[in-house]
Amino acid sequence: MKQDIRPLKAELRSRLKALRTDMTAAAKAELDQKILNRTVNLWQYREAQSLLVYVSTPIEVDTHHLIERALQDGRQVAVPRCVPGTREMEFYQIHSLSELSPGAFGVLEPDPAQSKLLTDFFRSLCIVPALAFDGQGFRLGYGKGYYDRFLARFSGNTVGLCYDACMLKRLPSGRFDRPVGLVVTERKTMICAGAGRG
Repeated sequence: MKQDIRPLKAELRSRLKALRTDMTAAAKAELDQKILNRTVNLWQYREAQSLLVYVSTPIEVDTHHLIERALQDGRQVAVPRCVPGTREMEFYQIHSLSELSPGAFGVLEPDPAQSKLLTDFFRSLCIVPALAFDGQGFRLGYGKGYYDRFLARFSGNTVGLCYDACMLKRLPSGRFDRPVGLVVTERKTMICAGAGRG
């Protein structure tokens, strides 16, 4: 009989959220800047035509500055919107963070009536959020499965952003979990098991 990994994931989520909440604003800003610097120096970023990037909440690795930098660098930037009544998400192109407003779970989202739906992911780099990653590239998300569903049909490069303190040796993973190709922390860039995708 297969072990139910959901209670273990729930306990890990609780512990990692507390770790992130306990960070001072100054310490978090310093780590976020180091992660940003590493990310924009990746060849996967430099060669990307489009950046698919989550809009960070206060406990996540900041992407607001990454979005602004990508727009300055002339990248096409698209951010996710959860499709109401489903566990699916779509990416919409934006030109400024000011175009976003609170949507599902209070996360800033694009307005589908005002933004262009991105359907061509040629030369796209997807920046993936998580509470934790492991060396295989598996992630501990928030339990809703939005990113795993999207990554199952995305064939481009994927990069997870994570604090070094939230890197774990091995995460429990299920058959629907999708690893990322790279994980960037403030200290290192790791090539993961999923690096061959795309």
